[in-house]
Amino acid sequence: MRIARLNVKNFRGIREGELLIPSHAVLVGDNNIGKSSLLEAIDLVLGPERLSRRPVIDEHDFYAGAYIDNEGEPVSITVAVVVTDLTDDQAQHFRNHIEWWDEAKQELLEGPPPEGTDGADVKPALRVGFTGRYDIEEDDFVGSTHFLSPVKEDGTYDTFKTTDKRLCGFLYLRTLRTGSRALSLEKGSLLDIILRLQEDKNFKIWEEVLDQLRVLLVAEQPELGMSEILASVQNAIRGFMPVDSVTTPHLRVSDLTRDTLRKTLTVFMATGAKTAEGTEYSAPFQHQGTGTINTLVLALLSLIADLKQNVIFAMEEPEIAIPPHTQKRIINGVRNKSSQALFTSHSPYVLEEFPPEQILVLTRDDGILSAVAASYPPSIKPKQYKAEVRQRFCEALLSRRVLITEGRTEYDAYPSAARRLHELHPEEFSSLEGLGIAVVDAHTDSQVALLGAHYKSLGKVVFAVFDKQDTAQRAAIELAVKHPFEAAEKGFEKIILNGASEVAVRRFAEELAQNGEWPSHLAHISPLATTPYEDLKTNMGIFFKWAKGHGSAADFLTICTRAEMPKFVVETLTAIQAIVSPKIAVVPAEAVPDAEVAGTTTDESVGAAPAVAA
Repeated sequence: MRIARLNVKNFRGIREGELLIPSHAVLVGDNNIGKSSLLEAIDLVLGPERLSRRPVIDEHDFYAGAYIDNEGEPVSITVAVVVTDLTDDQAQHFRNHIEWWDEAKQELLEGPPPEGTDGADVKPALRVGFTGRYDIEEDDFVGSTHFLSPVKEDGTYDTFKTTDKRLCGFLYLRTLRTGSRALSLEKGSLLDIILRLQEDKNFKIWEEVLDQLRVLLVAEQPELGMSEILASVQNAIRGFMPVDSVTTPHLRVSDLTRDTLRKTLTVFMATGAKTAEGTEYSAPFQHQGTGTINTLVLALLSLIADLKQNVIFAMEEPEIAIPPHTQKRIINGVRNKSSQALFTSHSPYVLEEFPPEQILVLTRDDGILSAVAASYPPSIKPKQYKAEVRQRFCEALLSRRVLITEGRTEYDAYPSAARRLHELHPEEFSSLEGLGIAVVDAHTDSQVALLGAHYKSLGKVVFAVFDKQDTAQRAAIELAVKHPFEAAEKGFEKIILNGASEVAVRRFAEELAQNGEWPSHLAHISPLATTPYEDLKTNMGIFFKWAKGHGSAADFLTICTRAEMPKFVVETLTAIQAIVSPKIAVVPAEAVPDAEVAGTTTDESVGAAPAVAA
């Protein structure tokens, strides 16, 4: 069984969204884009214990908090899931609600005509949904799950019950930081699921423990003082009530209900410490290291998969507190043991375990969420992909904005310059990281347009900075990226040396010589205080070309003040800052001509931004 399609409306930050989901998938995108909300939406439909929570939903689960419309009518949260790859048992159980899914077209058959169901790519499917709203009469939020086919004569649907959901086998593990609940015996926890899968043992554990606790004496010894206190309480009560209505008060470990036991029972684990008697000291698992807790949680997941055989796992951020090699084992272990595995992640080590078609890149515009499968970047063959993905592409997949540079020197230089400007002028500049911009090295100017088009197709806001180009290449770049920045000359070394101040260039050159960093094979042009500046620029150009890829240009920019930096670099970063994080200048009203209209720019409204003077 697997989820093939998901539709969500009015849920949290998602006004409307649809996803087509492959056999396994990892959801990626910037923070707050909606990754966790999608998994929560699936849980509302398929999670066996989800509707037992009270309230099922609340005000903040509605898009923009609007649970009543302008006419005073309740707004509904709706989630619809199409489930395919049913087992024979599932198909038999849900036979009255079966529809037909065309895998090739990624859509449900209309009708369906009997002959349409015989297609090679057509398979039985189940369509189920959740509806939540505010009940005005009850002054409460309510939610229910139901089959979405067939529609009954009164326009309603059959209820999708908890027993039905358990047969679907959906298990949602939120961030592993919440292992405390996963390792408890509360309803829906991993241990509870394991018990339910072993039906003959589920009932016995509670009855046996309760029987033992009912006869367990607590603080009955007179020397402890509790018996005397309780006797005093009993005597005081008898002064106000008939004798036969007063029972002997005594202590119990809890109120002896299953619900209390579920919340109270705790897993203890050895800590590695020895007691004075030489025995292992055990402590509640919450006191263990995060990595240990996470590993235990994942061991339970593996056990559930073995017991259940047909399970859909949804897991948030499996990388938390887990080293890279273990992340890979988690991903492959869960994927191999489940009919479908869905992850959210910010880890390049997780992403590189998935082929591009299983990486769903999420974007959201005015509440409309969409997803597109990642594809192989231009000039990267499948065999190269795994070697390249972590180093060059993961950060861009996980960010909202991308800055493409044409070479390694620029790749190092622009983030360094941005950090330096932020350090010197934090009220005006942010680092590129602070602006949510990932930097990608195109390796050559001929790849800038190709990479720009690639990331644009994934819904990214694409910036590009490059040397002076011929007319055709410039036109290709401008078509491919949203915000192109072209230098006035060719070669980043020339941009630096012709744009930076003489004072900064001489200071950097002298530091190289004094620190022994000037290469020995260039000793004949070693910089001196008396070297004419034009000669010094020529020599520094030779040095920068020799040091390409070593970050020397970036090192130079980090010792510059704003006034000393190359003008093109400062103008480019100023323009990027204005696009991503615009600021409205406070201007006296009388100083603004009537014909001018004040406004701001955003990623969505600005075209190819020209460099803005610093």
